[in-house]
Amino acid sequence: MNVTLVDSPVANVANITRALLAAGAALHVTRAAATIARATKLVLPGVGSFVAARAWLAETKIDRAIAEAVAHGAALLGICVGHQLLFDVSHEHGKTRGLGLVRGEVRRFEGPLPVPQIGWNRVFSECGGKAAALESGGSATALLKDIEPGTAFYFVHSFAVRDTESEIAFAEYNGRFTAAVQQGRVFGVQFHPEKSSAAGLRVLRNFIACS
Repeated sequence: MNVTLVDSPVANVANITRALLAAGAALHVTRAAATIARATKLVLPGVGSFVAARAWLAETKIDRAIAEAVAHGAALLGICVGHQLLFDVSHEHGKTRGLGLVRGEVRRFEGPLPVPQIGWNRVFSECGGKAAALESGGSATALLKDIEPGTAFYFVHSFAVRDTESEIAFAEYNGRFTAAVQQGRVFGVQFHPEKSSAAGLRVLRNFIACS
């Protein structure tokens, strides 16, 4: 399946490239806004600063290209900061507007545990409420198909979303936070699938396979 990877300078593109190829993607890595606008399946990676990543998207007009692709039915997967960019706003260094593809706000962790969270954490999806159950088999769980509740994924982040109606999975660190979202054909994961061993590759395969 053809996948277009946004070649962001605020991301570890080499790692996610290797993981997507291992997951079976026919991959095209690009910074060309026109190419991104025509894509049918997109991956938006990101690490580090939300503000820097958002500024680069605006400067290159890739933010508009992503919006155009999604409007025409493209599937989109945001990873780590790419996941955070999907939301309305981030409160990193003030207030910065995101892409607005998913409702919610990105805020810094507050609590007794050290920030950033670095390492493995268990991810759950619940039955009922706003999160879709892994066992339900519904379309909202396509990204997490064949992944057992409580499977550990690798996280590196200081900011997270805590309250969004699009949540499909969550984890606990200084309280509950959103680990994965889906809004239509827009998906996001706060963890790094490319660093999450077999479970991470399964998430990428599920995204590649989603229709």
